[in-house]
Amino acid sequence: QVQVVESGGGLVQSGGSLRLSCAASGMPSIAAVGWYRQAPGKQRDLVARISPGGSINYADSVKGRFTISRDNAKNTVSLQMNSLKPEDTAVYYCNVFDFARHRDYWGQGTQVTVSS
Repeated sequence: QVQVVESGGGLVQSGGSLRLSCAASGMPSIAAVGWYRQAPGKQRDLVARISPGGSINYADSVKGRFTISRDNAKNTVSLQMNSLKPEDTAVYYCNVFDFARHRDYWGQGTQVTVSS
């Protein structure tokens, strides 16, 4: 069973930075990892994702500001968020997709609030 735990959210002023971390126990051998976010009243959207082969894709709204990274030895995924904007305010979720089982695993989410 894969367990995903996020940390690092908080309150920051516009233009500031935050770093989110995600630890995944029981990581599948072939897995994509990524970060999604959900603002109040909106759907959960992709922020950034790393494929099993290492390809990275970002939402257009965060390109040039956010950086996702993965440490395979530690089974961790991080999201460095710079130049934060009020519209980045959301609950951020770490995701692990198991390609062998075609199954998603989600963390409990961490709140990021950017004040103007």
